[in-house]
Amino acid sequence: MTSYRIPEKGRVNQGKPVRFTFNGASYVGFEGDTLASALLANGVHLIGRSFKYHRPRGFLSAGSEEPNALVGTDRGPGRFEPNTRATVLEVFDGLNTTSQNHWPSLKRDIGAVNDALYMLFSAGFYYKTFMWPKSFWNKVYEPIIRGAAGLGKSPTTPDPDTYASRFAHCDVLVVGSGPAGLAAALDAGKSGAKVILVDEQAELGGSLLSETDAGINGQSGWQWLEEARSALAAMNNVTVLTRTTAIGYYHQNLVGLCQRLTDHLPNPPADAPRERLWKVRAHQVVLAQGSIEKPLVFEGNDRPGVMLAGSARSYLNRYGVKVGNRPVIVTSHDSAWLAAFDLAEAGVKVAAIIDIRPNVSGHLMESAAALGVEVLSGWTVTGTSGRLRVASVRANPVSRSGVVGSARTIACDALLMSGGWTPSIHLFSHTKGKLDWNEEGQMFLPGEATEESRCAGAGNGVFSLAAALAEGAAAGAAAALDAGFAAKAASYRVDGELVLTGANNRELPTDRNTSKAKAFVDFQNDVTAKDIRLAVREGFKSIEHIKRYTTTGMATDQGKTSNINGLAIASDAVKRPAPAVGLTTFRPPYTPTTFGAFAGYNRGELFEVTRKTPIDGWAEQNGAEFEPVSLWRRAWYFPKKGETMHAAVARECKSVRESLGMFDASTLGKIEIVGPDAAEFMNRMYTNSWTKLAPGRLRYGLMLGEDGFIRDDGVIGRLTTDRFHVTTTTGGAARVLGMMEDYLQTEWPDLKVWLTSTTEQWAVIALNGPNARKLIEPLVEGIDLSDEAFPHMSVAEGKICGVPTRLFRVSFTGELGYEINVPARYGRAVWEELYRAGQQHGITPYGTETMHVLRAEKGYIIVGQDTDGTVTPDDAGLGWAIGKAKPDFVGKRSLTRPDMQKADRKQLVGLLTTDPNTVLEEGAQIVLDPSQTLPMKMVGHVTSSYWSAALGRSIAMAVIEGGKAREGETIHVPTPGRTHTAKVVGTVFFDPENKRLSA
Repeated sequence: MTSYRIPEKGRVNQGKPVRFTFNGASYVGFEGDTLASALLANGVHLIGRSFKYHRPRGFLSAGSEEPNALVGTDRGPGRFEPNTRATVLEVFDGLNTTSQNHWPSLKRDIGAVNDALYMLFSAGFYYKTFMWPKSFWNKVYEPIIRGAAGLGKSPTTPDPDTYASRFAHCDVLVVGSGPAGLAAALDAGKSGAKVILVDEQAELGGSLLSETDAGINGQSGWQWLEEARSALAAMNNVTVLTRTTAIGYYHQNLVGLCQRLTDHLPNPPADAPRERLWKVRAHQVVLAQGSIEKPLVFEGNDRPGVMLAGSARSYLNRYGVKVGNRPVIVTSHDSAWLAAFDLAEAGVKVAAIIDIRPNVSGHLMESAAALGVEVLSGWTVTGTSGRLRVASVRANPVSRSGVVGSARTIACDALLMSGGWTPSIHLFSHTKGKLDWNEEGQMFLPGEATEESRCAGAGNGVFSLAAALAEGAAAGAAAALDAGFAAKAASYRVDGELVLTGANNRELPTDRNTSKAKAFVDFQNDVTAKDIRLAVREGFKSIEHIKRYTTTGMATDQGKTSNINGLAIASDAVKRPAPAVGLTTFRPPYTPTTFGAFAGYNRGELFEVTRKTPIDGWAEQNGAEFEPVSLWRRAWYFPKKGETMHAAVARECKSVRESLGMFDASTLGKIEIVGPDAAEFMNRMYTNSWTKLAPGRLRYGLMLGEDGFIRDDGVIGRLTTDRFHVTTTTGGAARVLGMMEDYLQTEWPDLKVWLTSTTEQWAVIALNGPNARKLIEPLVEGIDLSDEAFPHMSVAEGKICGVPTRLFRVSFTGELGYEINVPARYGRAVWEELYRAGQQHGITPYGTETMHVLRAEKGYIIVGQDTDGTVTPDDAGLGWAIGKAKPDFVGKRSLTRPDMQKADRKQLVGLLTTDPNTVLEEGAQIVLDPSQTLPMKMVGHVTSSYWSAALGRSIAMAVIEGGKAREGETIHVPTPGRTHTAKVVGTVFFDPENKRLSA
């Protein structure tokens, strides 16, 4: 069915055809094929166009390092995805794929005009071209650049797939299932350690999947592989995850994994997620990621049909596909010869092996001669020909003195290149581990680790099969041992393995004019060797600067096939050793990863989850209207039938002032601060003094930032000498805990203090009103509620309604009040019992709007509403909350700055409108003279404004320049169509003597 398929060869299921399309044409592959292997089996090499020059591009590799073969995939209605790597995309019946970055067609692309004008698009051309005239940037240059930028087409419909996420812990995580990874997983698994083995391919094996020569322990490589798979499957303590890419390695051995679950299925279950993001915390990590073959840099090395020799070997041995009928091999490394031999033994006519090295091992020469393959050692490639697929290669001899001789043209339909192998160190680099430069191999190797990790195999610069197995086994056993398990490294015998050597290159020698040669380093971004040398001539010496000026290594493959070649060329250009030039930074993710995988469950209604208190359901059943407060949904007010919001709030306020109201305060942030140094920690974090606060007492706490401005506040209870129950604002819970942890871990690590978020642990019911004590007295056990035993600002532990409670006597309304903290699972039950028992007192549930009115009547501030990040304690009238005798606290030094003590600072005041029925708009600006010319000088703004049922009029709070000194003055509030006047007063409007707190 396919012209380049070799029957009975490879690991694909040639008995199960799979039909798919590419650019509208139908093709047939087999189960186990990737899109790349299936297209190559059908003789298709042209797969796309490059980014800048729109040059025809074919498959370069067979793995995730692929820079060229990016396609759009359509897996069904709404399931279109751009930039999928064809080399890892498994084909299935009904898969539709398209090429990218061309118009009107792949073979005839108008964008290819850039290739003819390549001299205008040298390194840094953006910076040099779009400078003049300046006015053209917004309307001409930027729109054109943005229109040309990017690869592929964005989906136009919402993604219908679902994505999952999972946390996992293990003793040993092994990344990579080649020989080293399998050996590591086997020995770690035998120890009894909990092991997770991950590999990005569809099946375990790594390089063994493409290897047919060497044997292990008297078996063929594939036989040993099957045995190893079976052994791992039989271990209950080992989890094997295929189609799973380790995308990032983070602090404290946290490794991110992206598992592809259903992309390879023609009809996935309707409820099955497409991908799963794993966050794995491992005691020990073994990195066995293998290595990536280096391309060679010569003119025309990017034509379709020019690919890596090792990849051609993979397509042949793993997929049963020959990449051409008459290939030529160009190399400086022995491994490419194995590809030539395998192809020749499979019946492919190998036109020639061109080896840049003048001397090659005798056994390789003998094998080539036996297979009838011509060898040109000490030769170079100086060019290729062919428009949409390579048709010939131009080869030249090179003398020992470096002189390039006359050219010879060799006809071919594939050119297989290899410049050796580069260890894959991306994940190790994520940890900021030290990299060591290996001068002989011209490669960076993992050095001193910063995490509990080990590297093994080709990823550690160990390229022989025997050495990789031995190092993998040792790494697995050592990792298990360090994780607390008895382990021993197994030994392996390898038969038939060749010792492979190679030489390193920059650009290949040429007889061409290098200033015009298109010898590509970065295939996706069209960066050539001359671009890198130009960047050096223009003053860029660091590889990080060269990278950004030329865009080499900035493509979707993150420089996997280009970085080392680019570094070698830059090193030669600046006449400095490679380590001095540097290495670009590898950043997560290791390979491009879908947004869906990162979002996981957090989409739609779950994008920003609405948090609900244990009492929320009761409020909904009883007709509450809700409002969002930070991440929470809170009951706003409880309207009765036909009642407006204004009327409902007035009724709720009246009930609290006259009898009894109940309020769900569960959203308050709560932090448990425990330890011998808890009081000292509190002293440093808050403005108040905490050393002398007796257990069983509460205190208002005020927290500042280092700038001296108010960050948060709350009531704090001291339960014992070494335990504080801290409350924060609803929106400030996470911020306060983060700030506390930051100081504890970085500034005061000597303090013996432990911080625990308990916001969700406690449900909080606030009871306020003259009858509050009467309601709870019969229901409370173990606490004397008399004024003498349990005065205002007290805390005690006991029981209420038979449930453990931390009872605060505190009020945010100015009435007799209690905050009842009970375990969250009992919150609704206790609420319902209190509501039932409170009927005799006319108990009324109230919401956040009523709470705001009641607290404003008492002049109590809300951080974030009455403060804006520039308000000091003194500005807010809270100077009394500063411990004057305290040697230090966060923000204290900032309070002494002259600007913080100016009399004309914006200060919090109360406002009474001239018209008592006028409720000012919150946020409205304030002026002193409404007749002044525009623009008027704004001296402040309204922070809170309400109708007060208790006072029968409106009230407001505002911050005004020099506000304290303006008491009694009249200010003006311009609004559309009218300017309102108001009198500056104190912030306490109701019960200034606080008599009602002890009602």
